[in-house]
Amino acid sequence: IFFSYSFGLHKHFSGRHWGMENEIRDFISYLHEEKKTSVNTELSYKRDLQKLQAFLRNQGIEEAGRITETSLNSYVLYLEKNQFAPATVSRHIAAVKAFFHFMLRKGMVSEDMSEHLKAPRIEKKVPEVLTVDEAVRLLEQPGNNSPKDIRDKAMLELLYATGIRVSELISLRSSDLNLRLGYIICRDGVKERAVPFGNKAKEALACYLKGARDQLTKGAAVDTLFVNCAGKPMSRQGFWKLIKIYAQKAGIEADITPHTLRHSFAAHLVQNGADLHSVQEMMGHSDISSTQVYAGRNGVQLRTVYQRTHPRS
Repeated sequence: IFFSYSFGLHKHFSGRHWGMENEIRDFISYLHEEKKTSVNTELSYKRDLQKLQAFLRNQGIEEAGRITETSLNSYVLYLEKNQFAPATVSRHIAAVKAFFHFMLRKGMVSEDMSEHLKAPRIEKKVPEVLTVDEAVRLLEQPGNNSPKDIRDKAMLELLYATGIRVSELISLRSSDLNLRLGYIICRDGVKERAVPFGNKAKEALACYLKGARDQLTKGAAVDTLFVNCAGKPMSRQGFWKLIKIYAQKAGIEADITPHTLRHSFAAHLVQNGADLHSVQEMMGHSDISSTQVYAGRNGVQLRTVYQRTHPRS
């Protein structure tokens, strides 16, 4: 929908012709091309802004030129009244603020209607983690009886050894692995970071690369490091299922997810004295506050980093 901005009716908008769908599309293009954001970030912003668009349409606001502070505050109240979690409300507000900042910067508006939106206070919860004993039991479940078992062992060991996200784990390429020096390269959009791993993960990976991977790929040229039994890249759902199976075999009663190993990685490092900035860098947190939650578990003195602290190094 295209419309004219009028300083007489909507003084906060410029005189350019824009429709909200077009603005959202242009904003996502800006994130992708100029900010170099990840696909997941772009999809999240797009979903949140489309939810705002649907709400405004139901309020009779079809044109972006009619968006006011009051309509944005009504949207936030709508989210809160429908019992969206504070973190979700904050994410939506962040998306709206970024959207208006973009429009202001590009000259689409002359005033930021989101400027006074306030995000709700969020109490960071200490994430659920495994004990070191539970983590060891989980990692010891896969055997060496088949290529799949060897692959599963390598994936679990690497996940716990590095704390990377599952999306990063299944996206790893063979060229991202430096087995001799013991580190991997992870990418989020155009950003990348090097993450070290210890001897247990190195042994499991060496075993996987020695022959199991070739048996799974059946000799086909596949760049992805971890493949399924059909020689194709692993999926999130596939890895989710196997970690559930191994958790049950290990007698772990907690309803763990692949992210539980990521949390456990960070918590165990901090418990053993790793400094938060090193853990932040390894996990790829953009904000140290995301890492500080792990320090709240026992308030230990922060001293050293990875090689001296990780239970499986």
